[in-house]
Amino acid sequence: MLSLSLLAGIGAYNRQAFAQQSMVPDVSYLFLEKLIATAKQNYPVVKQNKIKEEIADLQVKQQVLNWFSPLSVSYLSQPNNTINLVDPRFFTGYQVGVSVNIGEILQKPGNVKIAKKNLAFTEQLTAQSDNNLELLVKQRYFLYIQQLNNVKLFTKSLQDAEGLLNDLKLRYERGEVTFKDYSEGLIGYSTISQSKIESEALLLTAKASIEELTVTKLEDIK
Repeated sequence: MLSLSLLAGIGAYNRQAFAQQSMVPDVSYLFLEKLIATAKQNYPVVKQNKIKEEIADLQVKQQVLNWFSPLSVSYLSQPNNTINLVDPRFFTGYQVGVSVNIGEILQKPGNVKIAKKNLAFTEQLTAQSDNNLELLVKQRYFLYIQQLNNVKLFTKSLQDAEGLLNDLKLRYERGEVTFKDYSEGLIGYSTISQSKIESEALLLTAKASIEELTVTKLEDIK
């Protein structure tokens, strides 16, 4: 049957196309690096990690600058010509007093160390988050390229199927094939057309998943 030949020819083409085609030539590592750089610049989690690092760094500086916080200085002014019978003082004029919080002084080195450890920990989390983001961008980009190639393959398959179907239609109109054969050809063409539409939807989804990380449309990344 000619319709079976149509379906068999389409199927054979698809198997041959998938066997021969490779997505590797379409992979642009230069563009991939731009995607990664854009994601690291715009992705909200990256900005949040940057703020956490800045806070941790400020906490270290605060602890270092607060070495003198356990010390408190006070002064008292007692004029020379003043006589206080209730609270007589042996010294007159300005008097300065210094008090020291020993407990706080002993805690200060530990507080500084904790602040530095917290900063180092925050930096490690940022580095890990950056690595995870980079991996995620790569995975989504490679999936995007895969879906892009699928669209190309189904587009070519649909073009070939359309040519075969037109030929089948002419043969049917001349009475060379039955309506059943022509109907089966239409079903085969419709199946490939539906597969092309599904592949296009997957391509758009893959594109959107990358733009979620870059916060920028792929067309705007040069």
